[in-house]
Amino acid sequence: MHLKYEVIIYWSADDQVFVAEAPELPGCMADGKTHGEALSNLETAMAEWIETASEMSGAIPQPRGRLMFA
Repeated sequence: MHLKYEVIIYWSADDQVFVAEAPELPGCMADGKTHGEALSNLETAMAEWIETASEMSGAIPQPRGRLMFA
């Protein structure tokens, strides 16, 4: 699956992990000890988010690319 949603990765000093978010998929985020791990975990979370959304409502946002507020 090719996921073309914008991803934001940042360091969480409180949790001592990198956090990866997909802002176009509300609530979709993951963490990891490295950038790569956070991104890999987010890719899994995004696939599961899309699968769940399609089963429940079928409403899956189209990727918009770079967001202005990010």
